[in-house]
Amino acid sequence: MELCAGLTPEDMMVQSCPDASPAKWHLAHTAWFFESFVLREFLPGYRVFNSDFPWLFNSYYEGFSAFPEKKLRASFSRPALEEILRYRQHVDRGIETLLESSADPEAIRRIELGANHEEQHQELLLTDIKHAFFTNPLRPVYKPGQVFDARVNHALPLTFQPFVGGLIEVGHSGDSFCFDNELPRHRVWLEPFKLANRLVTCGEFAAFMADGGYSKPDLWLSAGWNWVKENKIRAPLYWTGENDSWSVFTLRGEFPLEDLSSTPLSHLSYFEADAYAHWAGYRLPTEFEWEHAAESDSDESGIRESNLLDRGLLTPAQSQNGAKHFGDCWVWTSSAYLGYPGFRPLDGALGEYNGKFMSGQMVLRGGSCVTPAAHIRATYRNFFSPETRWQFSGIRLAS
Repeated sequence: MELCAGLTPEDMMVQSCPDASPAKWHLAHTAWFFESFVLREFLPGYRVFNSDFPWLFNSYYEGFSAFPEKKLRASFSRPALEEILRYRQHVDRGIETLLESSADPEAIRRIELGANHEEQHQELLLTDIKHAFFTNPLRPVYKPGQVFDARVNHALPLTFQPFVGGLIEVGHSGDSFCFDNELPRHRVWLEPFKLANRLVTCGEFAAFMADGGYSKPDLWLSAGWNWVKENKIRAPLYWTGENDSWSVFTLRGEFPLEDLSSTPLSHLSYFEADAYAHWAGYRLPTEFEWEHAAESDSDESGIRESNLLDRGLLTPAQSQNGAKHFGDCWVWTSSAYLGYPGFRPLDGALGEYNGKFMSGQMVLRGGSCVTPAAHIRATYRNFFSPETRWQFSGIRLAS
């Protein structure tokens, strides 16, 4: 609700691309998750707020109910925003009532899953708002102010930290929360590798563009080159202009590229990340190289000090404090999104949360400037199709 405080009801209706959802839908769907998977099963006497909501705000759970086509979410002028807010209050009261009783342990586990689900939608809400405002000819500013000053950013020199590799363990361990796709913990073999100390900057990517990077097929995967040609791609998402006069749109407003040249590059596809790595003479890390480096070189203070949602910048900014692995941008890895050996999805409809997407997707790691700090960890696996650009996704080089 705080993230929506500066939005108009009209802002909250916009669905500007197939990947995005209206802010009003995010508000309803996150309440739907608690109602559908917690309250209906575990709170005696619970009354569904509206008999149409269980199917109207279902996202993709085929085993739960039918649901409207995703691209039609912007047509939901009804129910009105006021009813959505009453729905959230109704569900919140139900959860509070359940927590005041001797709740079933499974209900508690699902409430924790629902809280993490809502944190994911906080991030999605901001990425969707950014795209909606970018497509608006007026280019509204989501959060004006001086919290972020692009001109004072200075990138650290690019260096590479060596890791000896060997037989290591990856995946979540312990009793704290994780998603099913982070399990089970298992062993993998890593050859010796090196990982860059920071993300690729806007200025470094501009050099790739100036060198004709988008016009050299030898740098691109075949599917990536077809994507570039078919969509006439010539710059990262949110870059407008040409030659030496590019501007970059952010949640803090639009800035000349020269003001952002030292900040981490964001909003590019896996195809673009892979092509840049080839151009620079390096490669993308595997997800297990990234995880091993993050666990070897970071602790909870490294997450807290990183540029995540809690810091309030809402845009990538080079870190000067040595917190190298978390925040600013999700890092594209060269790893396909697959189940770990022995992976088992959750029972019932909740088993569709992650497992059904283990085809045609690539793994991203590390969180971004709009990821809640409590939500991220070294074992967290994000995933998107390789052409996806609307997320805060960037590049960390490896060799």
